[in-house]
Amino acid sequence: MNNSVSNTARLLGAGLRALLVLTLVTGALYPLVVTGIAQGLFNDKANGSEVKADGRVVGSSLIGQAYNLPLKEGQETPAPDLKWFQGRPQNGLGTNSVNTQYQLILSGATNRSGDNEELIQWVKDAKAAVVKDNSTGTYKVKPSQVPADAVTSSGSGLDPNISPQYADIQVHRVAENNGLSTAQVQKLVDEHTEGRTLGFMGEPRVNVLELNIALKELAAKS
Repeated sequence: MNNSVSNTARLLGAGLRALLVLTLVTGALYPLVVTGIAQGLFNDKANGSEVKADGRVVGSSLIGQAYNLPLKEGQETPAPDLKWFQGRPQNGLGTNSVNTQYQLILSGATNRSGDNEELIQWVKDAKAAVVKDNSTGTYKVKPSQVPADAVTSSGSGLDPNISPQYADIQVHRVAENNGLSTAQVQKLVDEHTEGRTLGFMGEPRVNVLELNIALKELAAKS
């Protein structure tokens, strides 16, 4: 009987010591080491890839933002502010979602198939809006020029990037609304176009937030 109690106590003591050691290693030492390495080697990424302008954080390069006019009485959704480059559609999980305006409550795709009638209508409406919004007195956008990312939301609904093709068809409209030349604005787009990661992964892209910050600085100087 005494041996049984002694063995049980010994096993409990060993289990408790293992628990304390593992708690210390995995709950304190390991997180501190990983955090230290991340802050030392990848400070920007470890802190959320913050984007700063005028000395303050204005967003993250990983999260898309909306550039809209204030919501008017009677409007369900605000109209886009056409002085800025616009990102991808913000459908998120659909029109009734809490994520329709890049709100960070949840994210996700529309989960609609390619032949879904509602999705097809969204794409048609989005293409018509892109053509209308980006056509100016001296430049007309053709429906064939509208790329897929201009009329579809991403898998998360929070994509911060657009294709160079979508940025290019916005150049004339942005230039006109900011009193700039198309050459100046096109130069901004070219400077903010990133190539494929490591030369072969992903697609060329333009970060909309960073591009609009540069646009604001350029417009302020003009």
